[in-house]
Amino acid sequence: MVKQPAGFWIRFGASILDGLLLGLVTFIISMALNFNEDGQLIFDSIVQLAYLLILPVLWYGYTLGKKICGIRIVRMDGSNVGFGTMLLRVLVAGFVYVITLGIAYVVSAFMVGLRKDKRSIHDMIANTYVTYEKPVENENPYQTEA
Repeated sequence: MVKQPAGFWIRFGASILDGLLLGLVTFIISMALNFNEDGQLIFDSIVQLAYLLILPVLWYGYTLGKKICGIRIVRMDGSNVGFGTMLLRVLVAGFVYVITLGIAYVVSAFMVGLRKDKRSIHDMIANTYVTYEKPVENENPYQTEA
């Protein structure tokens, strides 16, 4: 059951914050390491992928942008996301968005804006949703998935 789903604008804002924060950090690091354009692109991609896959698993479904906006990713049963869930949400859904030339991404945006449960294609694939609901204090963020 979906509790307190987060809609389009708050999720969009969190994504912008994540992009700005990641962009700034990777730019500073890549300048310090003197990467060429190809090296910077590869470095940025690896950091972004690691950030989107690992941070929500370790931090109750939050990324920095989501934490600032007060929203987080959870599984449909309300439990914390694990690595398998995030792989489905980021990699598999990303593949779907690429092979549809971005059309599925636009459809996802409309789904979040118009559906009552505010779930997108990547939420459907990974069996997740984004919520305002806070994590349970003593809940283990490193739980294994069923």
